[in-house]
Amino acid sequence: MTKNLLKTKKAISPILATLLLIVIAVAAIVVTYAWIMTYMSSAGTQAGVILYKENVSWNSTEHKTYITIGNSGTSNTKIVRLYLGTSQNNLINVTANTNIGTGIILNAKSAATITLNWPNDVANDWTPGNYYYFKVITETGQELPFPEQAPTS
Repeated sequence: MTKNLLKTKKAISPILATLLLIVIAVAAIVVTYAWIMTYMSSAGTQAGVILYKENVSWNSTEHKTYITIGNSGTSNTKIVRLYLGTSQNNLINVTANTNIGTGIILNAKSAATITLNWPNDVANDWTPGNYYYFKVITETGQELPFPEQAPTS
């Protein structure tokens, strides 16, 4: 009776099993390809912007600092925020005290200057010789943090 029971059970044919495995593999490849292409297109856009600090100059008579930021990448971007503080962990948003407005356009292979009017909540002016920490942020979320020492004279 056991032999008859084993003979009556039907299984999936080897051809159908092979086709099913091929369909599952192709579906996995398509999903992986779609995910990688989405990731690469967003990463490629961000990689096209390469920020660097070109120059920082301090004007004590006007209580202003001029920060020139360059973009050596291949894509255009827009500077939307500037942070300032006396340490890397103590930064405040000073965008309102700058000429950023709705954003400073920073084209590829070019530079733009941010004018910072020193805010009263940081200090009326900088202290000569002290280090100040800046962080520039673009509309795509890229950050350029850098310290800069105020001039001593």
